[in-house]
Amino acid sequence: MDYSIFDCNLLTYKNGASMNKSIHSENYTVLLELLREARVQAGITQEGMATRLDETQSFISKCERGERRLDILELRAWCLALGISFTEFVTRLDRSCGD
Repeated sequence: MDYSIFDCNLLTYKNGASMNKSIHSENYTVLLELLREARVQAGITQEGMATRLDETQSFISKCERGERRLDILELRAWCLALGISFTEFVTRLDRSCGD
């Protein structure tokens, strides 16, 4: 995969569009909705998810509300804990973001 389209030092795409790292972006909201939806569809409570991730229920709640940003490895662990494919989840996220 060619990552040269990114200028990571400036957090911009080389075409000039900026990369929004905010947890308040529209796309991050989509991510949070998909995560919560996947957890609920799997029939797992926040407490159950916390146990699977060896975290607290408060951590799960903060992540789902956008108070705590997930990094890519945490997102992968979240998917594994739900028993869903990380790559399929990311593909679904990509399609849902629509940009």
